[in-house]
Amino acid sequence: MTSIDDFARGKLAELEARHLRRALIPTLREDGVHLLRNGRRLVSFSCNDYLNLSRDARVRAAAKAAIDAHGAGACASRLVTGDHPLLSELEARLAAFKGAEAACVFGSGYLANVGVISTLVGKADLVLLDELVHSSVWTGARLSGAKTEAFRHNDVGDARRLLRERRAAGVNCLIATDGVFSMDGDLAPVGALSALAREHGAWLLVDDAHAIGVIDGGRGTTAGHEVALQMGTLSKALGSYGGYVCASAAVIDFIKTRARTFVYSTGLPPASAAAAIEALRIVEAEPERVAKPLAHARLFTRLLNLPEAQSSVVPIVVGEPARAVALSKALEDDGFLVGAIRPPTVPPGTSRLRVTFTAEHGRDDIERLARCLRIRMRALAA
Repeated sequence: MTSIDDFARGKLAELEARHLRRALIPTLREDGVHLLRNGRRLVSFSCNDYLNLSRDARVRAAAKAAIDAHGAGACASRLVTGDHPLLSELEARLAAFKGAEAACVFGSGYLANVGVISTLVGKADLVLLDELVHSSVWTGARLSGAKTEAFRHNDVGDARRLLRERRAAGVNCLIATDGVFSMDGDLAPVGALSALAREHGAWLLVDDAHAIGVIDGGRGTTAGHEVALQMGTLSKALGSYGGYVCASAAVIDFIKTRARTFVYSTGLPPASAAAAIEALRIVEAEPERVAKPLAHARLFTRLLNLPEAQSSVVPIVVGEPARAVALSKALEDDGFLVGAIRPPTVPPGTSRLRVTFTAEHGRDDIERLARCLRIRMRALAA
């Protein structure tokens, strides 16, 4: 019989040998783009705070005022302790912003996907997923018990083939994709998937976590398209914490009644709700801020002669985990934080640097990162 400690040590040693062990490193954010790590001040290109609203004085003031008025926590499930007015206001603002009838806020984006999918489909149903969709979507599909099939990345034709081959008569079908793929930075063909879902009477879920606040004036990849379930987070461009789904009033009512990750979770803290409400107001009022992350990403791809960025995420694929870790460490020596992404987050053989851009990045820092990256890539290849 192996002890649990020996089991854990053995697994950690195996991961270490494959350059896949992960570690938490104490890091202090100073402002929107600078941080302190290991006694050094670095420029971060490894943050999802795309509009730098987590540090915005107006957002912080809204969160502080909510704490002063309502306390630090929500204290229980909204169905038990009562529905806080700030959460109802946030849901109404999200629904209006996304062009939907209603919204439901969850404790995180992961909880939103897991709860929504496992509530709406079951063992008799079919779920079709883009093969690169976020882990939380896969988790929700597996927990639902539905037959789950992956279609080739962004391949609407392959999704159509699976619909025809795998869907039995009378079976509900959910098609799920990211709007912006968080590790690749490319966009889903939301319009074509929406048409496919409409043609076959399927339900389309788009995880727009990395698109809200950045794409199409901040409204995300679903803007202007018929999408049954518009999911997203409050923790990236909106600078707060939590997740949400926007849908019809009937669907949202059902989710609030039956989604286990909603019913059995404590409500979002008042400060998080207030911060997100203020961030939404800023996104709507400041289109010039919203335009900057994508503009900065495109400057970077031009400097390195890469395909034009489609979002604020640019991958630099290097292959094996050891190469990604070494390149990340070399850039840290140059004064940058750029995260190394390895399996299982990305497929084997596609380890990479994930470079993210925010509204407050300066042109000088972007140009210097491009220069350093070019030099370090040459050294790694030598």
